[in-house]
Amino acid sequence: MLYHKIFRHKTSKTWVVFVHGAGGSNVVWFRQLRDFKKQFNVLLVDLRGHGKSKKQYSKEEIYKFDEIAADVIYTMDHLNIEKAHFVGISLGCIVIRAMDKLAPGRAESIILGGAVVQFNKKINGLVSVAKLLNSILPYMWLYRLNAWILIPSRKHTASRNLFISEAVRLGDREFKKWLRMSGEIRDNLKEFLVKEASAPVLYLMGERDHMFLPMVSNLVKKHLNSKLEVIRNSGHVCNLDQPEVFNERSIQFIKKVSG
Repeated sequence: MLYHKIFRHKTSKTWVVFVHGAGGSNVVWFRQLRDFKKQFNVLLVDLRGHGKSKKQYSKEEIYKFDEIAADVIYTMDHLNIEKAHFVGISLGCIVIRAMDKLAPGRAESIILGGAVVQFNKKINGLVSVAKLLNSILPYMWLYRLNAWILIPSRKHTASRNLFISEAVRLGDREFKKWLRMSGEIRDNLKEFLVKEASAPVLYLMGERDHMFLPMVSNLVKKHLNSKLEVIRNSGHVCNLDQPEVFNERSIQFIKKVSG
C-alpha cells in the first residue's frame, strides 16, 4: 500500500487525488492543500519508491509503469473512493493517464500541470545521455542538470531547489529503477497521443515551460475533450511558481465538470 494522507471535508462528497512526478513526493502539493481541502476531500500519495512509500518497495529490482499507476488505484479502492478528480504535475501526468487507461471511468476530470505528453528528439537525447552516464556520474549530478534544463529561469529558483531537494531523498537505486522504465513511458505516451482520456482534461502549462508547452499546444488541437490554459510568469512546475492561479483554475474546472 502506498503511503498516503487523506483530508476529509465535512460535507463535500467530491474527491481530489494528487499525483506528484518522478523524484518528488506529496510534499510538492503543499501550496495546493489549503485551498483544495476547504472545498473537497483530498488524497495525497507518495508513488512507489518515493517519499514514505520508499521502504515498501525497496527490495524490488524492476518496476513496471502500469504497476506504478495501479498502486494509486489500489489505494483508492482501499479507501472506498470510487471516482475522483485527478491532479498531476510533470511525470505524474503520465501516471494519471496510465491510471485512466487501466481503470476508465474512475476519473471525473483530469488536470495536468507541466504535462509531459511526448518524448521529442531533445528529451530522447537527455534520456540516452542519462543512461550512458548513470554508471559513471552520481545520479544527483544528472538530476541537477535535468532540473536546470527544465527550470532554467532565476525567477523559479525556489521551485528548482525543491525539485532537487526531493530528488536527494529518492536515492540512486530508485533513480535507476525509474530510468529503466523510460521505454515503457515512451510507449505509453505514443498511445496517449492517439487515444483521448475518458474524462475532460485541463492542461495547465507555464508560459516559460519551453520544453513541453509547444507539444501540449499541438496535442490539444487534436483532442476534443482537452483544453489548455497558459499560466503567465511560470515555468515547468507551475503549481509552485504560481500556486494561486493554478489552484483557482483547477478548482473552477472541477466545479464546472461536476456541474
